[in-house]
Amino acid sequence: MSMSANNTVTVDGLSIPLLGFGTWQLKGNDARRMVGEALRIGYRHIDTAFIYENETEVGQGIKDSGVAREDFHLTTKIWVTNLTRDALLKQAEESAERLGSTPDLLLLHWPKPQPDLAETIAALNEAKDKGLTRAIGLSNYPSALWQQAQDLSSAKLVTNQVEYHPLLTINALKTKAKELASSLTAWSPLARGKVLNEPVITEIAKKYGKTAGQVTLRWITQQGIIAIPKTSSAERARENFDIFDFALTEDEVARIAGLANGFRVGDHLDPAFQWDAD
Repeated sequence: MSMSANNTVTVDGLSIPLLGFGTWQLKGNDARRMVGEALRIGYRHIDTAFIYENETEVGQGIKDSGVAREDFHLTTKIWVTNLTRDALLKQAEESAERLGSTPDLLLLHWPKPQPDLAETIAALNEAKDKGLTRAIGLSNYPSALWQQAQDLSSAKLVTNQVEYHPLLTINALKTKAKELASSLTAWSPLARGKVLNEPVITEIAKKYGKTAGQVTLRWITQQGIIAIPKTSSAERARENFDIFDFALTEDEVARIAGLANGFRVGDHLDPAFQWDAD
């Protein structure tokens, strides 16, 4: 099954497939193998980061797949130790070298109080101007800080990649995404497997002849939010990809949303900042 144009989000002229393949914790040959496999399965969106220590292998997997570079979307991220101008530009250049091509999207991985946000955002824009990425964005920025970052940025910040799954609400971030005409990307969309045994989800899955994972990913992408599930299993990657041949009802979407209890799988937000209450 291939993804149609309907299964993308377009922000500021950049078209991003709603379903991506995440590579966190995939190292060495696993990263190479799974990226190649994902692209062969039909994924057209690969997500990595400097701190994952797999950009080289991700690049090799891309090469192995034989998929033309212009036919898929590639995201990587600037780590928190590289937020000064010089360090950011150096990492952007080295990330592109390791990946074997220019990423479509370069994100700031987590916010930090130092250096000043203005310096980091200016450097991120400079990376774009120098052709080290096609577009720029954020990851793990609470809504007020997202606004602040966009106010400082001459280029559109095309996404904010945050934790999102049925156990967590991100209403303030959804509102901010609309206000800024931007997008949200969900990391840990399956709450590291925690949602897979939720009776509400398994019951809905049974109705559609789908798995709980497929229903959860459909729930996220049906909201127009990008999801980037990660797996080291080719079989699971195929399963995760097969979500665009059914649609949840409004009632089902609401029932799944009702599972939210504030659970977070990973919170590395600097204490200088705080998440939105809702």
